Amino acid sequence: MRRAVRCALPPIAQERWLMTTPDSQPRLDPITDAGSGEVPADPNRFFNRDHSWLEFNARVLAMCADATVPLLERVRFMAIYSRNLDEFYMKRVGALRHAIETGISGTTYEPLTPAQVLHTMRTRVCELDGRQAGILREQLLPALGEAGIALLAWTELSESERAEAQAWFRRNIFPILTPLAVDPGHRFPFISNMSVSLGLVVRRPGEPETMFARVKVPNTPTRLYELRCGRRFIPIQEIIEHNLEELFPGMEILQVLPFRVTRDAEIEAERDASDDLLESVEQKLKERKFARVVRLEVASGASPRMLRFLMEELDLGAEDMYETSGLTDYGILDTIADIDLPALKYSRWTPLPPVELSGEVSTSIFSQIRKGDIFLHHPYQSFDLSVERFIKVAAEDPKVLCIKQSLYRTSGDSPFIASLIRAAESGKQVAVLVELRARFDEARNIEWARKLENAGVHVAYGVIGLKTHTKTALVVRQEADGIRCYGHVGTGNYNSKTAKLYEDVGILTSDPLITEDLVGLFNYMTGRSRQTKFNKLLIAPVSMKRRFIELIEREMQLHASGRPGRIIAKMNQLEDRGVMDALYRASQAGVQIDLIVRGFCCIRPGLAGLSENIRVRSIIGRFLEHSRIFYFGAGRAEPLEGDFFIGSADWMYRNLQTRVEAATPIDLLEHRRILWTTLEYALADVRQSWQLHADGTYARVSDTGVPADDPRHLGLHQRLMNDAMAVLARHRGDPSVLGQPISGSSQLAPQHQSKSGRRKPKSQRRVG
Repeated sequence: MRRAVRCALPPIAQERWLMTTPDSQPRLDPITDAGSGEVPADPNRFFNRDHSWLEFNARVLAMCADATVPLLERVRFMAIYSRNLDEFYMKRVGALRHAIETGISGTTYEPLTPAQVLHTMRTRVCELDGRQAGILREQLLPALGEAGIALLAWTELSESERAEAQAWFRRNIFPILTPLAVDPGHRFPFISNMSVSLGLVVRRPGEPETMFARVKVPNTPTRLYELRCGRRFIPIQEIIEHNLEELFPGMEILQVLPFRVTRDAEIEAERDASDDLLESVEQKLKERKFARVVRLEVASGASPRMLRFLMEELDLGAEDMYETSGLTDYGILDTIADIDLPALKYSRWTPLPPVELSGEVSTSIFSQIRKGDIFLHHPYQSFDLSVERFIKVAAEDPKVLCIKQSLYRTSGDSPFIASLIRAAESGKQVAVLVELRARFDEARNIEWARKLENAGVHVAYGVIGLKTHTKTALVVRQEADGIRCYGHVGTGNYNSKTAKLYEDVGILTSDPLITEDLVGLFNYMTGRSRQTKFNKLLIAPVSMKRRFIELIEREMQLHASGRPGRIIAKMNQLEDRGVMDALYRASQAGVQIDLIVRGFCCIRPGLAGLSENIRVRSIIGRFLEHSRIFYFGAGRAEPLEGDFFIGSADWMYRNLQTRVEAATPIDLLEHRRILWTTLEYALADVRQSWQLHADGTYARVSDTGVPADDPRHLGLHQRLMNDAMAVLARHRGDPSVLGQPISGSSQLAPQHQSKSGRRKPKSQRRVG
């Protein structure tokens, strides 16, 4: 548990593996016609998405070694790194294996074959896993020890502690263990996905024959036992491993090998009009349980015979096996990260109510929305007091006639489900689009779909051939002057739990053009309408990609005419080749482009003649950057006069072509100012920001030359928390903040004034 990691295969020569072909440079032909030129079809202009994803996870791992991050948060980042990697193997490796078996080779856009991608991925994973084990052993465990927290091996327990652990084991663990031997009368047991097992070689005393046996480590809520003295922990796996004689009395235990398997989780339940998608997804979930194994992790020191046996039984090759001397299950670190020691964690943050909704709860949320759009920025502003309240009030309001909502991922005890059921039971018309194919949430969404249907809710599963990823809701209300529609368009899921950790934006609106679009969108999703024209919303796959490329090309044309060309885009991933080629053309035309991409990014910035005007940053910190924000300067010197959009889609092929997505323009100046400030803070961050270089490597943004008292040292998240507190305090008349500018925003976008010098009313300050 304390040693380093080594690969099971011979080491592979280190290379600039992130690039699509090692040590290659694109052959670039400058484009002179900015409006219609073509980027040379050199495949090396893109990074491989899987390799780039591993670099994203490397940035997550770097948080574990960052001394400026509170200790228990560093421990949690280590658990997150491992969970991320588990999901990566479940989602991507099976697809690559299938490509190898079906003979798929490199393409115009991807010169590496699937086998080469897997080979280089494995090299990088071995390197990162070794780094992870070293950080745990050399940094985190000693620091935890200094804080009075210990993660122990069995050999580190005192005699009294061993006796305590054994007594606990006999009461709580021993009764649920099932030893399974493999012999002519007992087949090799099924090994469930992500389960930790102990493989044993045993024999009867005096007999030469040996046999294999397996003991599954139970998946209990916590996989650590805390000794009575407090804050001294030992993995349950360790306790079982050192008490196996109680499971195999009278047998000799010759070898014990902890191991874990990862199975392919890629299921795509497509259907035609005659199929039942719910039944199809249920069937695929059953098949997933028995899907092929794509990774075998084993503790170091195993005998070659044991490894050969496991690989034969699991139908694996040597390249699928990863030998590690780190923890077999890093998920146990979540228990340590949950210890209630505020001094070792990020300072507590409670999302604040939006200013417009910060008055009495009895104040009608609909009357507030009628006064003007309400912009929401989570987790700085409360999701519960805004979006959740919007649906809850609608369910209880007798004037509300209809509620429609799309659900992609929601929490296990979702208040949205309760509100929608309550609305249906009170006689309202309720229609819900439940995406059954949200990966790893399929079973939960099936459960919610059935529960909603049983309550009388109209449940649809989306458009044939497309996943529904849009984050939209619509409320239809009878008012004195007739029927009025209210809507929500956002970037994040309707999930009250993740909304406290994920950064997202959205608007509550009664704009008739947007709500008319929402009516059409829900008809498109539930009724298979063929609507292709929308007033304001950009809808994928109908118009979104085309419109974004048009906006990129407009910036090229404006720059060519002597006006400033400017693009800033913030998203989770960037991979769509059509959009990336448009960005390359814009860069060649001289347009300045900043991309803030948290996860994998396939565009190559900083290459002379192609992308020297493109810069890419990634921010990893206390909140997960999840919002999608798009800014196009429109040739204006004043930033707030450009075009702003927020939406559910990253610039990825799947989002723009194979999913239903929605993005909305942001018109009000106050809201544009919030978005501009967010983008400026992100681009100025010197605390938690990384810069992507042309060779595919990332480096932390340096704070060299930044004065010690400069707010850039606070980082994006702390600055936005400070701003949220200041805005609410200012609204409430707190004299300590009156007259003080919000950090950094006063110099960005001066407030527009009427000719009389007074600010225009909020409802009149729209742009575009």
